Amino acid sequence: MSITTKTGDKGQTSLFSGERVWKDDLRVDAYGTLDELDANIGVAKHYIQEPLIRSQLVDLQNLLFRVMGELASKSKEYVIPICESDVLNITETSRSYEAKMDLKGFVVPGSTKASAKLDVCRTLARRAERRVIALSHSEEVSPTILEFCNRVSDFFFILARYVEHLEDAIVYKTKPDLVDCKGDKK
Repeated sequence: MSITTKTGDKGQTSLFSGERVWKDDLRVDAYGTLDELDANIGVAKHYIQEPLIRSQLVDLQNLLFRVMGELASKSKEYVIPICESDVLNITETSRSYEAKMDLKGFVVPGSTKASAKLDVCRTLARRAERRVIALSHSEEVSPTILEFCNRVSDFFFILARYVEHLEDAIVYKTKPDLVDCKGDKK
């Protein structure tokens, strides 16, 4: 079977459940943004030294396939949905990393190459969450998917900070001098 089918040449694609939709459909945009996140997780893994974290990223990629499959299908007959236990697991993992640090303010992202890649994943996860929420305004979306998408971005924030913590590289936002538009200090 060839990857080139020519069935999408006029701007439509097939959902997993067989329906044809426009490629800019909110559903396609939602799972497409998650696919973009998945690809960036693949890049981020190459910057992570800790085997446990790399393994957790692979596990997350597998979960994202389930989310994308659920979003790419109007029929729930062919999908394995994300479960509350998946939400609980990613929440607990985030909390376990958070408990190992003492975050104390706004963080300037990207202090290390690995954390910078994880912060890109965080922002993509936030965008994916917005796309899934937009879809939920017009079509039914599982509340568990909404919860999961929210937790994924939290996970990347904490994981990026943890990777910086391991290298003592967390940089906090400093309070700038208050200066008016004329350059006068206030």
